[in-house]
Amino acid sequence: MRRYRFLFEQLVRRELRQKYQGSALGLAWYVVNPLVLMGAYWLLFDRVLPGVVSHDDYPLFLMVGLLVWLFFSQSLLSAAASLLDQGSLIRKARFPREIVPAAVVTVQLVTFVVVLVLVAAVTVALRGTLDWPLLLLPLVLAALYGFALGLALVVSVLHAYFRDVAPILAAVLLPWFFLSPIFFDPTDIARNGAYRDALQWVNPVAPFITAVRDVVYAGVAPGVDVLAYLAGACALALVGGIALFRRMERELAVVV
Repeated sequence: MRRYRFLFEQLVRRELRQKYQGSALGLAWYVVNPLVLMGAYWLLFDRVLPGVVSHDDYPLFLMVGLLVWLFFSQSLLSAAASLLDQGSLIRKARFPREIVPAAVVTVQLVTFVVVLVLVAAVTVALRGTLDWPLLLLPLVLAALYGFALGLALVVSVLHAYFRDVAPILAAVLLPWFFLSPIFFDPTDIARNGAYRDALQWVNPVAPFITAVRDVVYAGVAPGVDVLAYLAGACALALVGGIALFRRMERELAVVV
């Protein structure tokens, strides 16, 4: 990857330029999309259905969860077709094929971090304190990036061989979205402890949402169990993703 760093940088820059090329707002869409979603769900849960969930500064509570989810879901959806999109390059040149989905995920990370920093500044201003758990944010984001990258490697190489993977992924992400703690915190569901634990631990993206929200929104450090989960999920996804990708990449130049 160090040897082909220039290619990686060019792919990232190209993806950033082309993402909303020709649109009036350009890169501002990275901010507009989560803001629109936040407004819609704030109206639903805070005005139409008040009392279903109750959190101070609920729009910010929503915004943090939505940003994490959008980064995760868009990384996977964009990575799924990335090898096919770069098929001509793959057929003509020899380079580590992992660079292609990695560049896509990195583009999503850059825009995600920019918006998250803005949200963090707003939450710090509202709290009136700059808490030390913010120092943990780079570690949490690094684990989230590694987790998303590992899964992106899996879906990208599988979709190159089996073109049903991307549509299936899109269908799976929809119910996954509503089962993730974006509109609520797992501790809000006090009536059923087993269901609460399932939402927190069985859903692999839930601890990442919880950890980012703890640091940015609540200003507290995630629990040791959550941090251990993040590290384990990141390592497992990366090791598994790289292993599967390298096993299946031999025929990529043919199938793409």
